[in-house]
Amino acid sequence: MKNKLTQDAVRLELLALLEGGNAHMTFAEVTAAFPPDQATLYPPNTPYSFWHFAEHIRIAQWDILEFIRNPHHISPDYPMGYRPPVEEKATPEKWNKSVADTLADLEELKRIVKDSGSDLFASLAHAPDYTIFREILTVAAHNSYHIGELAVLRQVTGLWPEGMEYLTGKA
Repeated sequence: MKNKLTQDAVRLELLALLEGGNAHMTFAEVTAAFPPDQATLYPPNTPYSFWHFAEHIRIAQWDILEFIRNPHHISPDYPMGYRPPVEEKATPEKWNKSVADTLADLEELKRIVKDSGSDLFASLAHAPDYTIFREILTVAAHNSYHIGELAVLRQVTGLWPEGMEYLTGKA
């Protein structure tokens, strides 16, 4: 019984990390009302466009999701496989797809965490040194880091829409 109670408590905390809030902005918040035609914009002093940042979040999160659920998954080459090439240009369609796919994969990760049949602390059969718990923490930390980058870049480039000033600290 103790293990079930522990797992239930941990599930709630992992969901809170994945869903954002508390001390973290969510991916949905940082991409809300983002003008897709600005996805091609390369903010100052970075080789990446807004789309490159969003796509990096998507690829890394997708890779971890597939690693959890597919024992035959082969991760992209690191580090180049985790970002589109710098010279690849974004389009509004690519931006929208990156955002939608990131949110869909996030929902799938949350479903795995919510599933009482998922033993959070058991070794993954195909990767004995890894657990769902570890992988979810990795996703949450990675997403949080890059969501913060996107938020700062939106602020630097003036791409927060009117009415969302509370996200910039200027309200």
